[in-house]
Amino acid sequence: MENTLARNAAEDLTKGLGRRGFMRAVAALGAGVGVAGVASGCAHSNASPAGSSSSALPFADGVPILQPGSGNVSGDHYLSSDPSDVMWGYVPNIHTREVMRMKSGQTVTIDALSHEGILEDQGRNPLEYFGSKGVSEKDVLEDAIAVAAEYNRTERNFDKDGPHVVTGPVFVEGAQPGDVLKIETLEAIPRVPYGVVSSRHGKGALAVTADGTAPAGITLDEVMPPVATDGRATKDPLKYGGVSTFTAIEDGKGVMPFGQSKVRFPLRPFMGMMGVAYSSDADPTSPSSNSIPPTLGGGNIDIRHLGVGSTFYLPVFAEGALFYVGDPHMAMGDGEAALTAMEGSLRGTFRLSVCKKDSGDAPSVAFGYPFAETEEAWIPIGLSDPNGSVDGQNSDLNGAMRRAVVNALDFLEHDRGMDRATAYAYLSAAADFTVSQVVDRTVGVHGQIFKSHFE
Repeated sequence: MENTLARNAAEDLTKGLGRRGFMRAVAALGAGVGVAGVASGCAHSNASPAGSSSSALPFADGVPILQPGSGNVSGDHYLSSDPSDVMWGYVPNIHTREVMRMKSGQTVTIDALSHEGILEDQGRNPLEYFGSKGVSEKDVLEDAIAVAAEYNRTERNFDKDGPHVVTGPVFVEGAQPGDVLKIETLEAIPRVPYGVVSSRHGKGALAVTADGTAPAGITLDEVMPPVATDGRATKDPLKYGGVSTFTAIEDGKGVMPFGQSKVRFPLRPFMGMMGVAYSSDADPTSPSSNSIPPTLGGGNIDIRHLGVGSTFYLPVFAEGALFYVGDPHMAMGDGEAALTAMEGSLRGTFRLSVCKKDSGDAPSVAFGYPFAETEEAWIPIGLSDPNGSVDGQNSDLNGAMRRAVVNALDFLEHDRGMDRATAYAYLSAAADFTVSQVVDRTVGVHGQIFKSHFE
C-alpha cells in the first residue's frame, strides 16, 4: 500500500514540476522527508541493496540500479540526463544555452547516460533491447527510456549524427575565454550492473574503407565486422549488421561468455567524454559540433586514466566554459580497438574550478591544449586533428604522437624547468606514450610522465 501511495504521489508531483524539476527536488532533499520520502518509495523496487543480487539480475553483485536522482547524490548540484538537458550526437557550441549554473570550486553530480542500448541499430527501445538480454523492466534506466522515446532537440540521423548522449552544458561562473577549466573526477559509479561493447561496419580499428576496400595493413578477409554482414546498403539501421556484445558485471568484473567459457576483466569507470564548448558555429548540428571527434575543447577524448582521482584541464573558449559530459565507460583498453569501450551509464561527481593565466593553478600547456594528470603521472595529450571537422578530417596517428611529445616537452621546459634537449632525452628513456583511441575520426595519443621521477 505504501509503495502504491508513493507512486501515485510521485506521478502527481511529476505532473506539476515536470520530470526535470521533480528529480532536482529529489536530489536536493536527499534522504530527508517530503518529496525525498516519496522518491525513495518510488525507487525502492528499482534498486538492489549493495552486496545483494537482484532476482532478475543474478549478476548484480553490489551494483544497485541508480535511477535518476535516487541513492546518494554527493555533489553541491545535481544534473540528470533528462531529454531537455541532453543533446544526442552533438556537443554544445559557444552559443548553447546552459542547463545549470554553478560557482567555481563547487561540485556537480551528473547521471550520465550511455547511448548503447538506445541507438537506432538496436531498435531505439531500451526496454526491448535490454529485455532481450535478460534484464528486467525495472532494471532499465528511466532516463534511457525517456531519451529514446522523447528526445526532439535535434532531428536524429543515425548515419550522420554522433551516437553519444551529451549532458549539459553547465555554466561555471567566472570562466572566460583564455582561462582553463580544471575538472576533478571525484566519483564514477556504475548505474547498472551491465554494459555493451559494439562494433559497427566502417568503424573501428579494422573497418572497411569508404570505397569498400581493406585498410592498409590487413586484407579484406580480416576486416571486422566481416564484410559479408555489411547491410548498410539497405538504409535500415536494424539491418546494418553491427555486433553488440552485452557484458554483465559479476563480482566487480566485466564478463563475456564465449563457448563454454567466460573471460573476466576489471572495471575501470571513467567518462569517455568531458568537454567545454569549442565550436563557434551557431548551428547545433554543425559538423564542428558532432560528438565523435575530440577537439581542443576536449569532448570524446577517450583516455582511460581519467577516472576517479584524475584531473583534466581544458582551455576555455566561451563565457562560463559550458562544461558537458557523455560516453560513460565502465572499462576500456588503450586504443578502443573494436569501436566502443564497455559502455555503461555512470553517476559522476566533478569539481569544476576556473584557473586564470599565470595563477599557477594549471599547467601552462593547458591554456592552449587539453592536459591531464593523475596521482602518479602528468598526461600530455596529442590529437591528429584538434579542430575537429574544420578543413577536413585528419586521422594521422603519427601527427597525434608528435603533438603529444611536443606538449610533453613544453610542460617539462616551462613547468618543470628542464632544458629541452634533456627533456627530449628523458621522454625517450622513461616516459610512456600510448594510443588513446583510433576510432573517433580524430585519433589520439597520450603520454605518462611519472611524478615519482621528479621527487
